[in-house]
Amino acid sequence: MDTENVVKSKSLAFAKRVVKVYKYLCEEKKEYVISKQMLRSGTSIGANITEAQYGSSRKDFLAKLYVALKECAETLYWLELLYSSDYLTPAEYTSLQADCEEIRRLLSSITKSAREKRIPNS
Repeated sequence: MDTENVVKSKSLAFAKRVVKVYKYLCEEKKEYVISKQMLRSGTSIGANITEAQYGSSRKDFLAKLYVALKECAETLYWLELLYSSDYLTPAEYTSLQADCEEIRRLLSSITKSAREKRIPNS
């Protein structure tokens, strides 16, 4: 399995986790504002990766992956805020943060390789 498929499958699995955490935060913690931001950015990562696969050019491909990378960074911020505001336990935060950070590292690697033209336009 190539790196792009790995990042796509990991981002989908992460998005599913984000949806579950969002439901939990709304239903159990009555937290709606920050969790909604996390939901938007956390599910947007995979959507942008999927869009990138159908990019019309290398430039379009890279632009979508950079958006996914930015959404990943934003999600890390919302997770940290939820944790530091006592909405997430240390275990919940650590697990979600690790998954998001792994996706961030993969996206960084893919964008670097694509810039160096080692990855053909998908």
